[in-house]
Amino acid sequence: MKIALGAFPTPGPLADTLDLVGSAADAGFSRMWLGQMPPVGGMPGWDALTTIAVAGTRMPGIAFGTAVAVAQTQHPFVLARQALTASAGTGGRVTLGLGVSHQSIVTDMFGLSYDAPAAYLREYLEVLLPALAGRPVDHHGERITAVGQLELGGAEVPPVVISALGPRMLQLAGELTEGTVLAWTGLKTVAGHIVPRINSAAAAAGRPAPQVVVGMPVSVTDDPDAARDRIAASMNPADLPAYRTVLEMEGVDGVADICVFGDESEVAAQLRRFADAGATEFAAFPIGDPATVTRTLDVLATLPAS
Repeated sequence: MKIALGAFPTPGPLADTLDLVGSAADAGFSRMWLGQMPPVGGMPGWDALTTIAVAGTRMPGIAFGTAVAVAQTQHPFVLARQALTASAGTGGRVTLGLGVSHQSIVTDMFGLSYDAPAAYLREYLEVLLPALAGRPVDHHGERITAVGQLELGGAEVPPVVISALGPRMLQLAGELTEGTVLAWTGLKTVAGHIVPRINSAAAAAGRPAPQVVVGMPVSVTDDPDAARDRIAASMNPADLPAYRTVLEMEGVDGVADICVFGDESEVAAQLRRFADAGATEFAAFPIGDPATVTRTLDVLATLPAS
């Protein structure tokens, strides 16, 4: 299992996010996953793919991923062109993470339909994947129309992973994409639900074993209870049905119960358990005061891939 970093581009100066990526590259992390916050609460941050394109031209040696771009807010041709531009800017070091987000964001914020999200994403991928590959598209579907071709020389086709939690999304991820990138998904759910379903779908489709990227807050601390209290007070994704389902599957009351908190040996042991469960990559989102974040990064940077 590879150890990567995750972060959300801040709403402050873009240079702050670029400095964060530079620090990750200097520390030897293999990849940085950048999230894309919705425009709410004064914390939308910069566009993830554009930030990646800028960072990639300046910082060799580190790969990037989006976790995740929201499908409904961009036509697949538009997202394909943006992803290929970022791929060209980074020399092919981009993985496009894609998802359908949540009804409270897609409908309540953007006024777009959230009907049949798995069916929508399947149709979206039926356009996006050939568009990324530069093939002509003539698609007249129930939800999407796309006629045209992107011929952009010199850009490697970025691999695509999707945010997949439920059975239909995991089937889609294994069948059509390189894997899944997860949020707020605990160890038991990864081992007993995510990995078996996505691996089975990939095998049935004759595809290679998929990526399973687990994204989770991490804090190397001598006071894990304080870290849990901090998460519990600041984040409540259990209000979103998709996350509530996987938390119930995990058998926990809230997201604070599944985060990776503890001292150096405890954090290393928890990460080994995710590797044993079948995760191929762990994207750590360090939390805490500056000293705790530094301590966390120091530990993560020295953990071997397993």
